[in-house]
Amino acid sequence: MSTLDQLTSDLTTAMKARDTVRTGVLRQIIGAVRFEAKAGSVEKELSEDDVLKVLAREVKKRRDSAQIYTDAGAPERAATETAEADLIETYLPAQLSDGELQALVTAVIADVGATSVRDMGAVMKEASARAGASADGKKLSTLVRAALS
Repeated sequence: MSTLDQLTSDLTTAMKARDTVRTGVLRQIIGAVRFEAKAGSVEKELSEDDVLKVLAREVKKRRDSAQIYTDAGAPERAATETAEADLIETYLPAQLSDGELQALVTAVIADVGATSVRDMGAVMKEASARAGASADGKKLSTLVRAALS
């Protein structure tokens, strides 16, 4: 079952259970996926990786919002955003550990033959492709920059 099918099925279940919070979050996520499919001049069929990228982007938005709310002194709103991000993360694959991420970066640097920070773009492109949705781009970028410095 694809992630989009799972989201749709879970939405139906949440609606039947009258779980308004879960229903709202799932509707937002499905809407974001459909918007991504319709973006551009021609509607396209999204691959599983595309759907996971949309979900990862939605998690990042909510984490950033939670941080902004925390800084602004609105902890209840921050808690809501964090809870939504946690719900969305259940549909994403498990994140790579720091050790696994470091091993991936080391392997990519060796494969690409990178020697300096100038090669960071090529390393990031390959590392992002290998890691997929299992790694946070910011953390990956930090590790690559540290390894090439």
